[in-house]
Formats: sequence, structure tokens, C-alpha cells
Amino acid sequence: MISLENVKKTYGHINALDGLTMHIEDGAMYGFVGPNGAGKTTAIQMMCGLDFPDQGVVMVDDMEAGSNVRRLKKRIGYVPDYTGSYPNLRIIEYMDFFADCYDINEPKIKRRIQKLLNMVGLADRQNQFMDSLSRGGQQKLSLARALIHDPKILILDEPTAGLDPNTRFEFRQIIANLADTGKTIVISSHILNEISELCTDIGIIDQGKIVMEGKIEDVLDQVNASNPIIISVSGNLSSALTTLRADKMVKSVSIRNKDLLITYGGSDRDEALLLKKLVEAGVNIKGFHREKGNLESLFLQLTGAREERRVTYYEAESDF
Repeated sequence: MISLENVKKTYGHINALDGLTMHIEDGAMYGFVGPNGAGKTTAIQMMCGLDFPDQGVVMVDDMEAGSNVRRLKKRIGYVPDYTGSYPNLRIIEYMDFFADCYDINEPKIKRRIQKLLNMVGLADRQNQFMDSLSRGGQQKLSLARALIHDPKILILDEPTAGLDPNTRFEFRQIIANLADTGKTIVISSHILNEISELCTDIGIIDQGKIVMEGKIEDVLDQVNASNPIIISVSGNLSSALTTLRADKMVKSVSIRNKDLLITYGGSDRDEALLLKKLVEAGVNIKGFHREKGNLESLFLQLTGAREERRVTYYEAESDF
């Protein structure tokens, strides 16, 4: 398990982390998302033992991250957002070099290197120089390198940034297969649909604090509950608007073509009663359902950008 408890970190006058608390269970595929400057990279560096908090505690696999950095690094594989440049090394030499860095001398290491290069699709290019690789190839090699010591925890910081769609798909498949081996995987990414499809858990950070954390399905259920109800109406909207204005659970109404989108604070039973009132008022209802939530809408809502998106998305706002 990885846990950060009330972690604070400042750089000059900048609060990079402001009481960050987050928990990552063993075996989780944890998506770590937030706006630029929210503190993601600082938190990741602390998990890896590359930086240390001014206050608070960082625990990784039942030990304090700063207490024994050498031991910690044997348990963690780290893939940064960009591979370091080793233009004069061949791919196989790069892998051998990092095996030596981890003091791995067992007879099976050659076989392990071949297995990892096969996994990322680079075995047939192992004698080429590193600078012959594309951006995607370098990221795949960086992943193979991070796994050379068979770490229990894998941390990836924007691993698919700048990759073409095909390479991003291949990279995502490799990560999904690694998750099946029981490794704990932390992924920082701006590609929110990727996080929602791949991860079991999510933490959203903003201004150095976690603003939401939990199982991905539970988080998306909360999004659905807070999203507008879409009411499709045939004919004049005036009767529908009159009925909605009389319901205290209706907080706001937006109009999109012939659809009414309402912010509604009631329960499922209240929603059913509202539908009944509309029908009794003679409103011809063609559809009545909650707008399906997604991770992007939650992200925008929690980081303060929801209203901007909402005003541009809907055609008009009624005076409510």
C-alpha cells in the first residue's frame, strides 16, 4: 500500500502540496489526475524517494519513503514522461546497463531482458542504437527498463503523452496485462478516457490536495447522480416550464433544442413523482433520463471549470 498523510511541500513561495492525503491499495490500478501545477509530479517524486515532504508522512509498502531510499527503489519501477537520452547505447546495452545499476547478476537476467523486450515489441531491434527509436519506442523501452528488477510497484508519469493513437493503444494493452500480474500501478495522465477505461481507482488532485478519491465505478456513480436530467418534450415547452418552476427540487433549467436539462436535488422517488406531474400537466414526454456522467465532466466540476463548459454546451439558460 502507498499512503501520503497530510503531506506539505513548498518551493519558495509556491505550495506544491498543501496537506495531501491519498491511499493506494495493493494491486490497484490507480489513476492520478489533476490540472497542470496541481502537485502530481511532486507527489510521484515523493513516492519514488526522489523528493521529501516538509511535513507529513509518505509510506510505501509499509516503510517510510525517506527512511531507506535504496531499499525503496528496489520495490518501485518508475517511468517518467520522457526517456533519458543515451544516443550512443544500443537497446540491449541500455538494458544491461540498468541491470548492473540494480546489481542484478543472476544467470537468468539475459532471459528476463529478452522477455521484457518481447513484451514491448523491441526484441527484433535490440542491436539498434537508442536514438533510432521513435518517441513511442523510447517510452516502451523506458517501461521495459523500469521492470528489469521485477518491482512490486510501477509508477508512470504521463507515459503516453505525445504518442500517436496506435502506440498509445499498444502501451495501454501492455499496462493492462501487467495489472493482471498483481502489481500495484500508479498512472498520472491527462487522457481522462484512458484512465476511466484502464484504472480500478482514481485520485483527483487540485491545488496540492486530493479533492476526490475512490473506486472508479463509485466515483462515476456520483457523477451520474449530480448530472442534469434530460427531458425530451414534443410540442410547446411552456407547460413543462411551469411545472418545473413549481417543484422545489429543481435548481435550474437549461434548454437545448427541444430538450430541457434540469439540475435536480431529489431522490429517485422524487424524480418519478416529477415525471408524473409533467404527464398530468399534459406535457408530451418523449424521454426522461439522467445525462450519463464521465470522468471529464467530474474533472471539470471539481477543478472549477464546470460552469464555463456548461454555459457553452447548452444553447440557452432560462431565468430561474
